[in-house]
Amino acid sequence: YLRELDDRRETILKSIDEQNKLTPELKNLILQAETKNRLEDLYLPYKQKRRTKAQIAREAGLEPLAISLFENQQLNPEEEAKLYINKDVPDIKAALDGSRQILMEQFAEDADLLQKVRDYLWSNGVVESRVVEGKENEGEKFADYFEYDEAINKIPSHRALALFRGRNESVLQMNLKVTNEDELAAQSLVHPCEQIIAAHFKFENTGKAADKWLHDTVRWAWKIKIFTHLDIELKMKLKEAAEREAINVFASNLNDLLLAAPAGPKAVLGLDPGFRTGVKIAVVDETGKYLDQAVIYPHVPKKQWDKSIALIASMSKKHNVKLLSIGNGTASRETDRLAKDVIKKHPELGLNSIVVSEAGASVYSASEFAAKEFPDLDVTIRGAVSIARRLQDPLAELVKIEPKAIGVGQYQHDVSQVQLARSLDAVVEDCVNAVGVDINRASAPLLTQVSGLNQTIAENIVEFRNQNGEFINRKTLLNVPRLGPKAYEQAAGFLRIMDGDNPLDRSSVHPEAYPVVETISEKNGRNIQAVIGDVSFLKKLSANDYTNDQFGLPTVTDIIKELEKPGRDPRPEFKTAEFKDGVEEVKDLKVDMVLEGVVTNVTNFGAFVDIGVHQDGLVHISALSDTFIKDPRDVVKAGDVVKVKVMEVDVNRKRIALTMRLDDDSRQQPENIKKDRPGKNQQRNNKQTKTKNKVGAEVSNSAMADALAQAFNR
Repeated sequence: YLRELDDRRETILKSIDEQNKLTPELKNLILQAETKNRLEDLYLPYKQKRRTKAQIAREAGLEPLAISLFENQQLNPEEEAKLYINKDVPDIKAALDGSRQILMEQFAEDADLLQKVRDYLWSNGVVESRVVEGKENEGEKFADYFEYDEAINKIPSHRALALFRGRNESVLQMNLKVTNEDELAAQSLVHPCEQIIAAHFKFENTGKAADKWLHDTVRWAWKIKIFTHLDIELKMKLKEAAEREAINVFASNLNDLLLAAPAGPKAVLGLDPGFRTGVKIAVVDETGKYLDQAVIYPHVPKKQWDKSIALIASMSKKHNVKLLSIGNGTASRETDRLAKDVIKKHPELGLNSIVVSEAGASVYSASEFAAKEFPDLDVTIRGAVSIARRLQDPLAELVKIEPKAIGVGQYQHDVSQVQLARSLDAVVEDCVNAVGVDINRASAPLLTQVSGLNQTIAENIVEFRNQNGEFINRKTLLNVPRLGPKAYEQAAGFLRIMDGDNPLDRSSVHPEAYPVVETISEKNGRNIQAVIGDVSFLKKLSANDYTNDQFGLPTVTDIIKELEKPGRDPRPEFKTAEFKDGVEEVKDLKVDMVLEGVVTNVTNFGAFVDIGVHQDGLVHISALSDTFIKDPRDVVKAGDVVKVKVMEVDVNRKRIALTMRLDDDSRQQPENIKKDRPGKNQQRNNKQTKTKNKVGAEVSNSAMADALAQAFNR
């Protein structure tokens, strides 16, 4: 933003200077401008524009008349106008209209005035949304906005983006108004912004000859010039802020998903569920290497249940499988029940089954990389491989998929795709670097995300590994084609060698910092292998004793901390949700059921939870905690296993309202939870309605008011 601001500042200074209009005072104002709005406001009078009515009036010689009436309100406009009638100005009306155009343009280009009105509108403006006549049925998904008003500076990002989508689809009309504007107009009272303009120029309506004409000029300047300009600008400000917030939500959810707990190096049998097309099976070993495949038909129409159980058991025994990974798409609960039957009938195999998100699996299976990795496998089997691997290590598998295809955002198609991609790519890189990468196991897509490496170098590393065997130490990386000293310097600390000849290579200590560890080893008479992991010994060390000109106190402190737990994984311990038996579809849900589920997505208005019925339920922000929270991510994140209570079920519309406050009474569900629903853009009409509680207190229908009302009722 600051770079763009400075670039624009230089352009504006150059443009005004070329017009020979750059005064020292104006230059100073431009240099001191701290926002793009202020910069553009200052530039407005000097901006090249189409020939305006004001310019035509100036060419007709009417500027002196405009200045006279502006500076001396005692003058009679009609009498003064007579002096300016000529071949280009046929009558008094034309003279006064031209003068008005000049003043209107002057008012609309006054930077200080624009800022005053802008601030007032942002603080007191209300966005009004109404349905376009005849679009009621076509735009039913925007029904919550057919009669909607909310303060512009209070609209949360998800509601703002829903409004703009409704407008773009020609379902909604969006208007910006000042609070009580219609009432003021009905009473023929002066608009607040007109008052600001008049006060700025010190116009007082005291009965002077030019007063009415000047105040009419103010009114027209507001309606035609200033409001038109600021209406577009403030709506754009709202949209940009909403986009930024939506991108942040997506980035946070992606971060949580990528850093989800890995099951670890265990052989996994992946099941990609389906009914008519069958359940696709792929087996991978503990390193993620593809081993075997099959297709079974346990569900309708073939119903080969026992045959499917026998095949899964046989493949699990053959490949020493310990985990069954089931995609959460169509037929997932039915397939989960099949897996439970396998476990029950074959306890000797020691199997466990877990339902995982298959978001993006189909994108991966049809991708160029998947085709290169598994040229002989059917697309559907590639999907099963991805489902198996994402249980072992979600990060390593999900980096193969374009972040936008993982689908953990809100209104992701309504935001700047460039900004979204930039933000998500940064998240992926941060997550990969935070966890570290096993150089002898990592795929090229995973290596590509390491700082300092690109796709070409990553592919060269894999090729070098295939030809020469595993890397034995980090220095060997310098033999990889195209991997020069600079790339090595950036990447080495994030690349791990778990069974190499130097124990420090499996830690995040950078090779250039190895001398610090060697000094610790020598001074204390212990070999490096004995130092690593000896927490009691390391805690007694003073970092100051090992600093020098090259390694300062923060660096040495970090090194000692890393030695306590080398190569530590920042991801949490692996846990899974246990879906309730017999609850497989929305119609199986009952109010007040307490279930276990997995958080799939977190938005500004709450969290979506997979409870095993093929339709995520919503825990509204007000139902996430017993205490007030501003951001749902303070309580939950994508991938969390949570307990929820069913508050309401709408089978026809597939809406499920949940709460994490297990003591909540479904009969006293607050209105704000009922209104903020998925399905209608999770929106609600924000008009404040009044209700009476039992003790007669009149309260607003907000979250705080609902809480107070419930307290009073108790």
